[in-house]
Amino acid sequence: MFRGMNPINLDGKGRLAIPSRYRESISDHCDGRMVVTIDTETKCLLLYPQPEWEVIQEQLEQLPSYDPGARRVKRLLIGHATDLDMDSAGRVLLPAPLRDYASLEKRIVLLGQGKKFEIWSEDLWNATRDLYLQDEAVGAELPEQVKTLSL
Repeated sequence: MFRGMNPINLDGKGRLAIPSRYRESISDHCDGRMVVTIDTETKCLLLYPQPEWEVIQEQLEQLPSYDPGARRVKRLLIGHATDLDMDSAGRVLLPAPLRDYASLEKRIVLLGQGKKFEIWSEDLWNATRDLYLQDEAVGAELPEQVKTLSL
């Protein structure tokens, strides 16, 4: 559903304008209702259409609460999950604590990842992308599933 890298400017209130090419799909799929949370591995945010998030949250809630790792992930992902509504201009307001977590300022990147978006600081995304490309150049091992793809 969502793919591509989209450089975007946050406005002074911390609103992200969803690129027009995604707006109709978001409106059709979830009536503009989305959920944003933190990524537990990198300093970026994850933006889901609400129905996609509900599936993930249900899976998270099934994790055993006595397991420290599961409890950590549930606290981070569900605890930071925030409902958002896309306004008539196609914007969503990113909460200040989440913007701070991901070091989001004026220049950001909205990165399509199929059923969700990642929201990155432009500088952090560029550095991360360059690191990924450097890893490939020096022979970083790819998962077996990736090696079987016919690209």
